[in-house]
Amino acid sequence: MHSGIRIAFMSKDYYKSLGVEKSANQDEIKKAFRKKAHVHHPDKENGDEAKFKEINEAYQILGDEAKRKQYDQYGDSAFSGQGFGGTGMGWDDFVRQAQSAQGGQGQGFGGGQGQRVNVDFGDLGDIFGEMFGFGGGGRRHQSQAGPQQGESMEIELSIEFEEAVFGLEKTIRLGRITKCEKCNGNGAEPGTKISQCKKCNGQGQVTQTRQTMLGTFQQASVCPECNGEGKKAEKSCSDCDGQGRVQVNDDVKIKIPAGINNGQTVRMSQLGNAGTKGGPNGDLYIHVRVKDHKRYERNEFDIVTAEPIAVSQAVLGDTIQVETVHGAVKLKIPAGTQPSTKFKLRGKGVPHIQSASKGDHIVIIDVKIPKKLSRKEKSLFEELKEEKGSWF
Repeated sequence: MHSGIRIAFMSKDYYKSLGVEKSANQDEIKKAFRKKAHVHHPDKENGDEAKFKEINEAYQILGDEAKRKQYDQYGDSAFSGQGFGGTGMGWDDFVRQAQSAQGGQGQGFGGGQGQRVNVDFGDLGDIFGEMFGFGGGGRRHQSQAGPQQGESMEIELSIEFEEAVFGLEKTIRLGRITKCEKCNGNGAEPGTKISQCKKCNGQGQVTQTRQTMLGTFQQASVCPECNGEGKKAEKSCSDCDGQGRVQVNDDVKIKIPAGINNGQTVRMSQLGNAGTKGGPNGDLYIHVRVKDHKRYERNEFDIVTAEPIAVSQAVLGDTIQVETVHGAVKLKIPAGTQPSTKFKLRGKGVPHIQSASKGDHIVIIDVKIPKKLSRKEKSLFEELKEEKGSWF
């Protein structure tokens, strides 16, 4: 045989078994395997054990980069003499392979020779969950025994334009969940003994055992009797029915900062629903809606108004009074001021949130042209037209 010539005897086409191209990436290979495993799993009504073993064998090779490289180079002969389909994969090995792929995390199973292995099915979880009815990929359920923060709340608050500028503090009536005052949140009727839960023996979890084709499967879940606490009152609190929390209409004080704008949200810490088992309250999120103003318009932190003046004021100049949110301010109008001229009143706008600086008040001059003239006024304008020319 000449050097440099490579001959591969591919008696089995693993790519064809999974229905993927040779250029397929690992995600595509994994997706193809999951899809076919669902279809051919032996425990399904129309399942095919032989086909399932075939696609599993293909996945064990193509799903491993090192083995895939060997296969592409030498074919399945690189794995010959290893038992199950050339890969050494029996059902027990399949379980162990699932364990290895996921770092050995997961639930306990009884192996084929009586040994126990820990398996987290990971990507295979939905396949086996569908077969055996243990959802979530066989992952162990987390106990909720510890303190849990209360749920956050959201409300919408409509405020006036000036309230947005200067901020406000007010008390509102809020329907929320608070800690039960009668039992102080422990869910027990005052004077009642709190004992270890008999159902879970204080563990906060209960274990269910299922027989599967892979052996005995044990699933831990939160104890329904004590809700994962490991202890239970002999008599539940009559006010909160043992929940430790009650729904009330509560008066709470809220604060809206100066400079808030329409559509912004304020978070009030700890004003949401009460936590459970001593956990902190959730937060209150206030979505602010600012009402329109009949005179003022807001542009970021500036306030804009249109101020009407007469033709004579624009031509000859004058001093006018402008109403700002901070009070009346005198503004000098120079002679010859043109329509739509803008003047800036510094620092008379909206405060920057959590800052001492303020925006400005922008005045846009609106020169009012009289629609009707008396005979004398018309005569005067005619004289001015003759004096100034046709442009007047």
